[in-house]
Amino acid sequence: MPTTLPQSNLPGLELIHRGKVRDVYALDDQRLLMVATDRLSAFDVVLPNPIPGKGEMLTQISNFWFGKTAHLVPNHLLDVPLADVLPPGTDLALYEKRAVVTRRLKPVPVEAIARGYIIGSGWKDYQKTGTVCGIALPAGLKQAQQLPAPIFTPSTKAAVGDHDENVSFDAVVNAVGRELAEQVRDATLAIYQWAAAYAAERGIIIADTKFEFGTDADGKLYVMDEMLTPDSSRFWPADSYQVGISPPSYDKQFVRDWLETQPWNKTAPGPVIPDEVIAHTAAKYAEALERLAGIRLD
Repeated sequence: MPTTLPQSNLPGLELIHRGKVRDVYALDDQRLLMVATDRLSAFDVVLPNPIPGKGEMLTQISNFWFGKTAHLVPNHLLDVPLADVLPPGTDLALYEKRAVVTRRLKPVPVEAIARGYIIGSGWKDYQKTGTVCGIALPAGLKQAQQLPAPIFTPSTKAAVGDHDENVSFDAVVNAVGRELAEQVRDATLAIYQWAAAYAAERGIIIADTKFEFGTDADGKLYVMDEMLTPDSSRFWPADSYQVGISPPSYDKQFVRDWLETQPWNKTAPGPVIPDEVIAHTAAKYAEALERLAGIRLD
């Protein structure tokens, strides 16, 4: 059965970051322990109640994609058994499917987003300006329509409780330099295009996705954190996709849609999520994991 972990507790290890979903611990100056909890964030707010098993599903699908795309871009994973690094007395079963040992990298301060379809904040920007992140798009596009080609649409990395902001490629260049900005852009689009083709063969459209990158001491670029999960992507079933509406999805869009019906101003604290919404969301994550990776967490 999937485990439930709203927050990790690993005495003896240095907690260096508690994010919206992941808790990150220092193992030494070269390695980190990353734990995916069952916390759920929406509209950049961590919601009060967790989704049981979510962290396990996120970790398993990320690991699947990291393995599948290692020929395109190296990733942060290290082949180190968890039992070798967890504090004595830790329940291994609670962590074994949701925690990984990774390289300790310097994060690139940008959310690297690839869009193949016009939806979400990109759709809102397009309606106002005809552009997304400074990229001019054809006139007359409809909601959820496929773009002529995938585009790189970065955003700032917001602190917990703040909102990410779409920015232009030039803003990324100003922040990290042209060479690294181009590496991030090219890696983002390469992974997205490969994964979108892979998913399409399994009846799933990847509308858009977000990556995070880091560099090592030599400046080598790695993709890190999570990859192509229901938290960082929009997965649409191809058999029910149609242009002009926001399609049903295998991600937390179900929670977002419910939240949009609530009298909530999208600032913390968020509303408590009903049990039926939690169950439906967990089922969507599980279906994505099985359809894309062939993995079931029974």
